[in-house]
Amino acid sequence: MHELGVVFEVIKTVKNFVDKNDLTKVDTIVLQIGELSSMIPKYIHECFPAAIDGTEFEETKLVIEIIPAAAICKGCKHVFNIIKHKSQCPECESLEWGMLTGKEFSIKEVIAC
Repeated sequence: MHELGVVFEVIKTVKNFVDKNDLTKVDTIVLQIGELSSMIPKYIHECFPAAIDGTEFEETKLVIEIIPAAAICKGCKHVFNIIKHKSQCPECESLEWGMLTGKEFSIKEVIAC
């Protein structure tokens, strides 16, 4: 499970942000994770308590926003959800498309004071 290492890196990044900006408390960390990312949101949630245990972030909440796996059809230019439509354009049934979103993993927001 590589999620634990990733969560530790997120906490390290947030710690650097907190120190650099002279913040005293982080209320919430908001992550964005694409549906086709190699990160599994459930595991990120499960690893989070271990990563913040014994740190200044023990009271910090984690919010995860899922970014849909969107593609644009190369034939008809229709935008569709890759997972929902099983990689096939629902308009023209083409299997040729370009990915728009869905592989992201980022810290979207740090709510702090």
